[in-house]
Amino acid sequence: MAVTAALVKELRDMTGAGMMDCKKALVETDGNLEAAVDFLKEKGLAKAAKKAGRVAAEGLVKIALSEDGKTAALVEVNSETDFVSKNEEFVNFVNDLAKLALTTDNNDLDAFKAMSFEDSTVADVLTAKIAKIGENLSLRRFEKLSGDVVTSYVHGGGRIGVVVVGNGPATDDTKAALTNIAMQVAAMNPQYVSRNDISEDELAKIKKQTLESALNDPFSLPKPILNALLDKAVDGVWGEEDTATLAEKRADKGFNFNFLPNFISEEGKAKLAELAVADKEEIAGNKIFSGLVEGRVSKQLKEICLLDQVYVRAEDGKQTVAKYLESVDKSLSIAKVVRYEVGEGIEKKEENFAEEVAKQMNA
Repeated sequence: MAVTAALVKELRDMTGAGMMDCKKALVETDGNLEAAVDFLKEKGLAKAAKKAGRVAAEGLVKIALSEDGKTAALVEVNSETDFVSKNEEFVNFVNDLAKLALTTDNNDLDAFKAMSFEDSTVADVLTAKIAKIGENLSLRRFEKLSGDVVTSYVHGGGRIGVVVVGNGPATDDTKAALTNIAMQVAAMNPQYVSRNDISEDELAKIKKQTLESALNDPFSLPKPILNALLDKAVDGVWGEEDTATLAEKRADKGFNFNFLPNFISEEGKAKLAELAVADKEEIAGNKIFSGLVEGRVSKQLKEICLLDQVYVRAEDGKQTVAKYLESVDKSLSIAKVVRYEVGEGIEKKEENFAEEVAKQMNA
């Protein structure tokens, strides 16, 4: 059978493959269109397998909401380049997957990939997209959430997606409030909804890290503890220059001690930190130091716990998220928050263009 230009175009429209690939497939299959499609699928699978080793850290997050506003699904699909994430076909693909996720029975990724989609499965369609688009694509994660009132926010055209599930009445006011909270989550990226969500082990870890950090930054310690450490430092630990500097600054009644670190050598600072760590047990038992650590832990919790964060649109600059929700409706509470950011946690390969060119020239 003759391979006509019209037949090549028809195959190209069906598969999205390149013109020469389509012509070759038709030649190999003696003009049989269905066989040519299978030929290209097989070739596409081979191409997809080669691309699978490449890092896909760009992409999109898309969210679909049910008509009753009580269910949402968010999906992240990764690509190799930001250019592909703006491709209309890719955007539509991710949007369709988000809508499909609304129909799932659970949040199992493998089961989702096996779901029926476009007369095939999600996994097979993804493989076909890899062959057609020419980049490694990865369906990384998805989640379906339901509750009394569900709102969402997508930032940066799909770089960040947030779903907030609330308990309480689904009024215009509560929906608007939870949408505002979704925007807060996108911007501030809290790790927990409330302090109650932090396990005892995690809280103990935070306290330990805060304590160790304080000891390794001795100039930030309460003055009585710092002065005791400085006395030990000049007693044969520090060199002559740092010892003389401290004596000079102590003798200067107008000197602001907060600037002392600027006059001490890096070696002197390191040795002072070593002294603090060595005196860990004694310092940790100091009530002033314990108060400092607790204060720093509390400040950290206010940053990582959503309800403790300052509401970004607070008129007084002090109102917390918890107080904001209470001002909208005292019966409104947050049940769950999910935030996806494209590529978070994926180690991107750093490309060195000069080295790559050199390798090709040497080859």
